[in-house]
Amino acid sequence: MAENNKKPAPGVLWAGRLAEKPEAEAFAFQASISVDQRLAQDDIRGSRAHAAMLGEQGIIPRDTAAALDAELERIAVELESGTLTVDEGAEDIHSFIEGILTERLGDAGRVVHAGRSRNDQVALDFRLYLKHTVPELMAELTETIIAILDKAEKHTESLMPGYTHLQRAQPVTLGHHLVAWCAGLVRDRSRFADALQRLDECPLGSGALAGSSLPLDREATAKALGFTRPTLNSMDSVADRDFALELSADCAITMTHLSRFCEDVVLWASEEFKFINLAESWSTGSSIMPQKKNPDFAELIRGKSARTTGNLVTLLTLLKGLPYAYDKDLQEDKESLFDSLDTVRSCLRMFRGMMVSAAFNTERMEAACIGGFLEATDAAEYLVRKGLPFRKAHEAAALVVRDCVAAGLTRIADRTLVELKTRSELFEADLYDAITPAACVAARKLPGGPAPDEVGRQIRVLRGELRCK
Repeated sequence: MAENNKKPAPGVLWAGRLAEKPEAEAFAFQASISVDQRLAQDDIRGSRAHAAMLGEQGIIPRDTAAALDAELERIAVELESGTLTVDEGAEDIHSFIEGILTERLGDAGRVVHAGRSRNDQVALDFRLYLKHTVPELMAELTETIIAILDKAEKHTESLMPGYTHLQRAQPVTLGHHLVAWCAGLVRDRSRFADALQRLDECPLGSGALAGSSLPLDREATAKALGFTRPTLNSMDSVADRDFALELSADCAITMTHLSRFCEDVVLWASEEFKFINLAESWSTGSSIMPQKKNPDFAELIRGKSARTTGNLVTLLTLLKGLPYAYDKDLQEDKESLFDSLDTVRSCLRMFRGMMVSAAFNTERMEAACIGGFLEATDAAEYLVRKGLPFRKAHEAAALVVRDCVAAGLTRIADRTLVELKTRSELFEADLYDAITPAACVAARKLPGGPAPDEVGRQIRVLRGELRCK
């Protein structure tokens, strides 16, 4: 170790047992203050509830509990206003706040940790932080879904090709496509809500892993902190990071959805598609090609999805080999989840702004429904309605498409009725009205389909789900 790093570490909460302390570089290596300082207000909330409970239970004098509460409130206000800043040289946010208390209150500050370990303290802080951060993320999801639904509502009759295998498949509408995006985002929102329910248990009072012999009131602290209940088992309380895994997975799934939506946008913005015109404020140019207008924001969102996938793998790998109690490895649980939550929040905001300001070339989209035989399925179903078994109807329609290709035609409607009847006598003149793009869409009015009225119903259903959750 370099000579200039051979400095003693600052005071630490666990120093009593060890005669030798880590040198500065080693201390910094095992410190977590750079990551967990965002838990400061949650740590203070937890300490205030714990101190109040200690006073109520007679574990510490009531006037000491009151002094602790007043000073903790003062520290919270000072941190919020910036008159007090977190010491980056502290080991973690818990030791920093307890150090300030001790500095200001002396021995009164030292009693706050009675019946508590940093193991249950950090588990508490983490859960408290997520209990207010995840609803904020859900609000961003809600706002994004509403913005896209508003867009979809304007385009329930705007025809466009639907794609499978990135090949033109059947006519749909832009509204139908946008509602498909929203259906995925609504599921994402419900996953975050589910995760919140499962993490709504208070680990405080679990100690290092075996609770405490002091007469703690875990129900009281759980209630004071807004939890539904205390955790069931003290060992599980400090070992459990399922809530972090679940939220990390939720973030990765949400970002996978955004990545897929942005892939649509990147394709639609290309010269080959020209379905969407992104606002100039949501595009970038090229350092060498003067004509370029690149969909960089969509590409960056697509790229950032890799971070959340990696963060999920990080957490899974971190946890898979740990014995079931608290281990120092768990210090690494927060940075990856914080990064995922931050990434999803920023990407939702960017995606929403990009889509709200985007304009769609609906004429180009509708024109793309002509050619490529998007009406072939409707021709087959026309024959089914006439009584032909589907497999025979499918074969007849496929042969019609083959005839068109051989003749250099791009639409079934370009074949004469006489020519069509060579493939099935059931074809009649009314077929031509049934296979226009608009007719194909209008006929698909089953629940989930692209018919304009049905898409309108889907929009109302999704709006209703947002209101009731």
